[in-house]
Amino acid sequence: MIPQNLSDSLSLPAVAAPMFLISGPELVIECCKNGVVGTFPALNQRSTAGFEEWLIEIKNNLSDYKQSNGKPAAPYGVNLIVHRSNPRLMADVEIIVKHKVPIVITSLGAVSDIVDAVHSYGGLVFHDVINHRHAEKAAEAGVDGLILVCAGAGGHAGTLHPMAFVSEIRSFFKKTILLSGCISSGRDIASALQIGADLAYMGTRFINTTESKADKAYQEMIIESEVEDIVYTAAVSGVNANFLKPSLEAAGLTPELWNKAGKIDFGKELDAAQAEARAWKTIWSAGQGVTSIHDVQPTQKLIENLKQEFRAAIEEQYQLLNKY
Repeated sequence: MIPQNLSDSLSLPAVAAPMFLISGPELVIECCKNGVVGTFPALNQRSTAGFEEWLIEIKNNLSDYKQSNGKPAAPYGVNLIVHRSNPRLMADVEIIVKHKVPIVITSLGAVSDIVDAVHSYGGLVFHDVINHRHAEKAAEAGVDGLILVCAGAGGHAGTLHPMAFVSEIRSFFKKTILLSGCISSGRDIASALQIGADLAYMGTRFINTTESKADKAYQEMIIESEVEDIVYTAAVSGVNANFLKPSLEAAGLTPELWNKAGKIDFGKELDAAQAEARAWKTIWSAGQGVTSIHDVQPTQKLIENLKQEFRAAIEEQYQLLNKY
């Protein structure tokens, strides 16, 4: 179930996921103006003051869009790392409440106090989960939606199959379910809804847009990569995530190192943003959906294509009613 105030502003049931070092105001604004929820990590800005500047930029642009077009854009969202190694957490939460950010996506911890703070002004909280236990804890904290990060997703991915995971979570969670993992086309979005999700959660496909902050070599590597080029490892930052094999090899990481595991540690002498940036600067993350990505497009064109593919897939499914 999608909250009415969210569904009314969407032209496609999709969220452009917040990608570390990749998502910024330009990408967020273009997504929202074209009917898709645009998001970014708070830690993509190196300070709370800079984070607030980005929020103001996004709000002003979307306000101008509404005045010019007579209709609101899709809402935007911010990702928060809810973990003790993030010293900016509470300062960033204060800014979020101040600006009444419509959607807050929490990762590495679901905290009821943060949920309550966002709910105080009518905002929504979606939380990343990779298993049943995490989902139950987030539900208990009162979140409005669960992002099921399944096998093959870019970034900090899980290992569960989406069909099984959605069915299991849907059995006890009656709010919004977002599905993440290998969603690169409009047909994939339609498939996510058929499985039982309410919204598709797309990351890797939006790396290859002209508004993303990705290096051109990064985008080209995605175009050239196949499923076998995605490596699931905790060696980079201590948390299992999917990375592009050529970028691991370029950094001197061998298969032996890929298999090493470690605890969450964003760095003792650095803040969370600086330490993560050090690890992810040249070791690039992507999901198994790279196999469907063959170009770099403006966000507006990409979303137009996704809409066409989505509608075509739904119409094909509808035709099956006459056959079976």
